[in-house]
Amino acid sequence: MSTFRVLFLCTGNSARSQMAEALVNHFWGDRWRAFSAGTRPTGYVHPLAIQALKEIGIEHHGRSKPIAELPHMDFDLVITVCDAAAEECPFWPGPGFRTHHGYPDPAAAEGSEEERLQAFRQVRDQMLKELPALLKAWEKRLAEERR
Repeated sequence: MSTFRVLFLCTGNSARSQMAEALVNHFWGDRWRAFSAGTRPTGYVHPLAIQALKEIGIEHHGRSKPIAELPHMDFDLVITVCDAAAEECPFWPGPGFRTHHGYPDPAAAEGSEEERLQAFRQVRDQMLKELPALLKAWEKRLAEERR
């Protein structure tokens, strides 16, 4: 089976896209190679995103980066994971399909550290629930395109 390349795109590239990249590379890395970038990157990966990943055994060492760092890469699929990125990047100029699959912004959560961490856990768990079916559906379509 061939490997597909997916880019997770969000605004800050500090939480949702970083978690999606780490989850895909960890759990589905035999079929997918994931990357992430931001339309307006923050320059850091949110510590609570790193902690939420660490809780399930993933050591993520990602870096918040702009789309401009990836112009030489071809992706099979580009997934915007926040509404702002979907609006700012209504089409992908390179090869590959583009789709939107939004998640709430855990970095916007307020409250105690534990309450904010819970918001990151919820997004992480939602991704773990939804990404397998999403990727499987795209695998079929992309395999047909490659024929």
